[in-house]
Amino acid sequence: MQRPRQVPFREFVLKVASRCNLACDYCYVYTGPDQSWRSQPTAMSPPTVEATARRIGEHARAHGLNRVQVGLHGGEPLLAGLTTLENVMTSVRAAMPRGTRADLTVQTNGVLLDERFLRLFARHRVRIGISLDGGREANDRHRVRADGRSSFADVTRALSLLTTEQYRPLFAGILCTIDLADDPLDTYWALARYCPPTLDFLLPHANWSQPPPRSPDSGDVPYADWLIPIFDKWYMASTSKTRIRLFDETLQLILGGNSATEAIGGGPTAFAVVQTDGEIEAVDSLKSAYHGAPSTGTSVLTHSYDEALQHPVFTGLQSGREALCATCTSCPVVAVCGGGQYAHRYRAGHGFGHPSVYCADLSRLIGHIAERVYADLRRPETRSR
Repeated sequence: MQRPRQVPFREFVLKVASRCNLACDYCYVYTGPDQSWRSQPTAMSPPTVEATARRIGEHARAHGLNRVQVGLHGGEPLLAGLTTLENVMTSVRAAMPRGTRADLTVQTNGVLLDERFLRLFARHRVRIGISLDGGREANDRHRVRADGRSSFADVTRALSLLTTEQYRPLFAGILCTIDLADDPLDTYWALARYCPPTLDFLLPHANWSQPPPRSPDSGDVPYADWLIPIFDKWYMASTSKTRIRLFDETLQLILGGNSATEAIGGGPTAFAVVQTDGEIEAVDSLKSAYHGAPSTGTSVLTHSYDEALQHPVFTGLQSGREALCATCTSCPVVAVCGGGQYAHRYRAGHGFGHPSVYCADLSRLIGHIAERVYADLRRPETRSR
């Protein structure tokens, strides 16, 4: 089979801290099969920061990129501290070639977010995403401290600060991992009250060897059944200013566009992860498959991003729909689903050549959204939004 044409990295996820101050029981980094975090430095050192920034600039220059996205992640990135974070931001921007813009974001659980961090992020024009799973009961079912204490009050305090007039321009959105035990509309309203620019409802990372959580009476497509009431409410809302990424990307694909998320669409993955020791890895959702799944053996200290691109793990991720199994390629919704998220196709001993473990849910959700869209295209005067 002809090797697919590789695309350059356009998004770089920097693991500026490798530890976390929460003990979320669904976390694929700390509770999953890949435990490489245990041997990682707790935070990026100045030499690793400098090498990471230089490699990003080098890659942007080599491929004529006019824009790159750089996300500060962890663990919990704020544990890296103000000095390290400022060094990362300053170094990345300084390393960009003329004509290349670096858009910086940080994804945090919000527990440590206060005025000091907000002033820093405002000064460096860094947008902030917060992880929150709904109201207090929903959030504290999973997102607690190591001793079991609630994180909800600290996260909502952070959101109250972030949504003030002064800092709201920094607000990127909220990430929420779906729990079927939570009422979907209650969860939606609990998050929508903060008017986030974007809401991400995430399917729990799972695969055929480690199936997603579900109860015996939850039906054949429980995740679709959970998401559809939210879609219907959101789709018909005439005043909502919140983008729900999964729904927006599905609509784009149904109407012939492209997806900007790895969750659906099946396009080549164009981002790389850098660990605190400088190792270049593939998308870290692969850690939910098996130990070492995203590892490439390359490092910003010794390798360019172009060299990392040659590793088989990136070849697989960039194969897009060419890597899909026969079940997927013959499916009527493959142009939208794209096989689902790569990590969700894994089966131990057989690799990633399978449909998504969420195949039935994605098919049902896409079908529902398509029905709503096609009905509105036939009767545009009935659409209230």
